[in-house]
Amino acid sequence: MSPTHLSDRPHPSAVPVDMNAVREVSLAVSAAHLFVYLVPETAQEAAELGVTERGPAYFAFRSAAMGAVPWQVTLAAFYNFSPRSVRAMAGVWEAAPPQRWQAARFQAVGRALRRVGVDLSPGQVAEARSLIDRVVAGADYAGKTLAAANASVALPSDPLVALWQQVTVVREWRGDAHLVVLADHRLGPCDCMVMQTATGRLPTEVARTTRQWSDQEWAAATARLVARGWLDADGTVTDAGTTARERIEAETDEHCAELWGPIGDAGARRLASLLTPIGEAFTAAGTYGRLR
Repeated sequence: MSPTHLSDRPHPSAVPVDMNAVREVSLAVSAAHLFVYLVPETAQEAAELGVTERGPAYFAFRSAAMGAVPWQVTLAAFYNFSPRSVRAMAGVWEAAPPQRWQAARFQAVGRALRRVGVDLSPGQVAEARSLIDRVVAGADYAGKTLAAANASVALPSDPLVALWQQVTVVREWRGDAHLVVLADHRLGPCDCMVMQTATGRLPTEVARTTRQWSDQEWAAATARLVARGWLDADGTVTDAGTTARERIEAETDEHCAELWGPIGDAGARRLASLLTPIGEAFTAAGTYGRLR
């Protein structure tokens, strides 16, 4: 897929999509994409490029679609990481240019999909592509930095990996939309991570290790959320905090409703069904143990 398709996209469909269908397909997309950050194949491919530290490799792989951007651009696009965590990626483009990182990412994805035995027939892959390609082609990329970058990446020849890349586009589209909602609710980068851990969406140890917010920054974010009534003094989420967090997810879904218009409720639910075996295969392989 060439970069020119972004300017050639058709006008977005006005077909309304049920919010339950939006949430269903969003969860399936997330589950089908997530494994790339946790499988050993990714670390192995990064090591082949001369980068053995997990953090810098993560940032290089995920931001490669944007080109050789400085770490500050990656920080802006990724939102919830501390500056010190992203600054560590300095030098990754000297180790290898973004095109090689992207190719290595595809290689890791293909190896991992084969290792866990994702059970999608050629016909199912083709059907999933017939649905998701319409979504990618019809999407509005204004303000969607990571989604637009990934939509501009040439698809690999491996059909299953190509499907995964299209999944990545729509996964990043929702992520880009989510950042707008977070900002609208005045939930800053560290604050949103504190809420993620308080609501049990991400283990605190994983969040603190990967995002690298300092004790002082974490405490300050917690204090802000306590002042808003979203957390108790001990950091436990309140009913108001739970309601606010659910509203943020609902508003993100509302933002994404137009994205799925080209295929409607039935298409969104069918795509979710087709993608589900990917997440299930990696769950069965124990890929997500660290996140529990």
